[in-house]
Amino acid sequence: MCRFVIYKGTSPVQLSHLLTRPCHSIINQAFDSRLRLDHRRPINGDGFGVGWYDTVHDEELGNQPCIFTSVTPAWNNANLIRLAEKTKSPLVFAHVRATTAGSLSLDNCHPFVFGKIMFMHNGGIADFHLIKRRLQAGLSDEIFDVAQGNTDSEWAFALFLSKLPDAKAKSFSHQTLQRAMLDTIATLNDYADLAGITEPSLMNFCVTDGESVVATRYISSRHDEAASLWFSSGTTFSEYTKGGHYRMTKADKRENIIMIASEPLTFEKADWMEIRTNNMVVITSKMNLLQIPIVDKFYVSPSDPAALNRGTDFAAARGLLSPRNSLAPTQPRDTAPQLSI
Repeated sequence: MCRFVIYKGTSPVQLSHLLTRPCHSIINQAFDSRLRLDHRRPINGDGFGVGWYDTVHDEELGNQPCIFTSVTPAWNNANLIRLAEKTKSPLVFAHVRATTAGSLSLDNCHPFVFGKIMFMHNGGIADFHLIKRRLQAGLSDEIFDVAQGNTDSEWAFALFLSKLPDAKAKSFSHQTLQRAMLDTIATLNDYADLAGITEPSLMNFCVTDGESVVATRYISSRHDEAASLWFSSGTTFSEYTKGGHYRMTKADKRENIIMIASEPLTFEKADWMEIRTNNMVVITSKMNLLQIPIVDKFYVSPSDPAALNRGTDFAAARGLLSPRNSLAPTQPRDTAPQLSI
């Protein structure tokens, strides 16, 4: 399926340091993933997208992100390489696509955008055709018209927008984005129950307003692992050896850079931490990182032995789960606050 990466930093990053130069960048993962388990779809060649915000606000340009998408394979797009070498941003979303729902078109390439909100998805909403009409019927005319493509991901974005108090607001607190994300997941689960859908949905969603970021690692199952999701934080992310070998370094306790990725961009074990299944990660505007359990009927507490026995076959068969033993284990976060939906 798909892969995405998020960068948020106190200083802008040159896009090439995320997208093209690292030997295990998201672009290289698209055709040469060392952690890929899905042999049915060995490449992410069905288009890509990059979205970023201006480093310095310009009233004439507005506060909406710039989006560049293409249906060509990311590794074979000369314009992306040129753009990445000349663009810097403090907040970047990037996505490579292996189509599972929807046609191959620009309208179906992530990230999706409305106003200053940007959204991506990795996974799939099970039997989406059975809930699509119900989802659409609950949207206002304005939000209904936001969706230009035909993917479950973009309709999930429209549903998310409908959960915001005002999707056109000039600013959003991270709590507002959190609540809307929880409501989106809960509504999709309700629709699945009403339609009698039993197959789990994989809902690794991420959204930003240019200030804070909310991302989820989620599956509507108590027995299966969700699609993989990792984070890394530190003071610098740079090349330490020729050949595109990058690493995250920590000079002090400050978090100058926080990255979230479907698959790590480096193979340095100390760089990356696995996000727990059915957890939400929040990066606040002040660069605080929160990992918060999503407590619903599919949540299993880390203290429950069943949490260690979630099956990996469902996500792994779809190429959405990276081997745990390839990187660092998850740190216990039993004291984290809990969100109920």
